[in-house]
Amino acid sequence: MATKPRFLDLVRERIRTKHYSIRTEKAYIGWIKIYIFYNKRHPAEMGQLEMEQFLTYLAVKRNLASSTQNQA
Repeated sequence: MATKPRFLDLVRERIRTKHYSIRTEKAYIGWIKIYIFYNKRHPAEMGQLEMEQFLTYLAVKRNLASSTQNQA
């Protein structure tokens, strides 16, 4: 019985097939982890509302620049 691949492993695989740099991969994975921990749910269970709340949190509470929010 094969196990289902973990979400972050799928993301890493996708990033690597696009030939992104390792630094880009680490940045994207880092933002995804922050997003998951912020919402405390699997990304498949979240939608636009949770993403908007997360981006608002980054802007208001963490005071991040718009370019950093765009990366997130």
